Amino acid sequence: MGRQGPQSAVLRRTKIEKRPSMSIPYPTIDPILIKIGPLPIRWYSLAYIAGIAGGWFYVTRLIVNQKIWGKSGAPITKTLLDDVIFWVAIGTILGGRLGYVLFYEPSLLIKPWEPILGFIPFPPALMLWNGGMSFHGGLLGVAVSGFLFARKYKLDALALGDIFACAAPIGLFFGRLANFINAELYGRPWDGPWSMVFPTDALGLARHPSQLYEAALEGLVLFAIIRIATHGLAFLKRPGATIGVFLAGYSVSRIIIENFREPDAHLPDFPFGITMGMMLSTPMLALGLWLIWRTQTKATGAPSTS
Repeated sequence: MGRQGPQSAVLRRTKIEKRPSMSIPYPTIDPILIKIGPLPIRWYSLAYIAGIAGGWFYVTRLIVNQKIWGKSGAPITKTLLDDVIFWVAIGTILGGRLGYVLFYEPSLLIKPWEPILGFIPFPPALMLWNGGMSFHGGLLGVAVSGFLFARKYKLDALALGDIFACAAPIGLFFGRLANFINAELYGRPWDGPWSMVFPTDALGLARHPSQLYEAALEGLVLFAIIRIATHGLAFLKRPGATIGVFLAGYSVSRIIIENFREPDAHLPDFPFGITMGMMLSTPMLALGLWLIWRTQTKATGAPSTS
């Protein structure tokens, strides 16, 4: 979830002319909720906490609902669920930051260390507030940590992944709201009735509030789709199917939103209007559709050529 670079954006968009706008006022909110001495408590950090806590609460309700699981029941106990949350948090943070640095801004790896709290040297690559996180990297981090956890405790890795998929839209919803509060990842120029001028935009143009589009599609809509799949279509009885729904649903949502979201200014212009987000989402879409097809094939007993 990277941020646009204002100065680079100016260089790339000098041909855009400012016009009278129908935009609505951006509800400016300080990205820092409160400071405790020299330590700032940021909305961005709280969004991750809210996403993990909300996901944990929702999953605790899922694992006790025997109707939605197969004959063997939920793949994890309440005790192990409490343990896996720590693994998920580590995978999300490490994977998300590593993904951002590798996919979007590898120059952070060689930048000189900067002081935090006024005197402690710290590498920019680990400064989560400098550039942000990558969802695709976080997804890989969760996949790796979940696989290792399942292997350690001899759990069904796909069924465990289905649980993560059920809760993921909750974290995405809060994360995108935090992007909006930070006035980052804003949309392309637009003079429509709900466009906004973001204070971090050096050009001062009215734009799509694409962070809110993402919160709606990747958060609320995707949560509803997965809920229908798990509670109405019995997808949790087919390990891996719910992962497939999440991957496909997120990828389609992200590809749609990329048409409204301003591309990261420090990335090159890809041909045909393709963005980095689209490229990273395409293999996710293919994997998600394959998982849905594969689990359906197994459930019906149809012959497979794979």
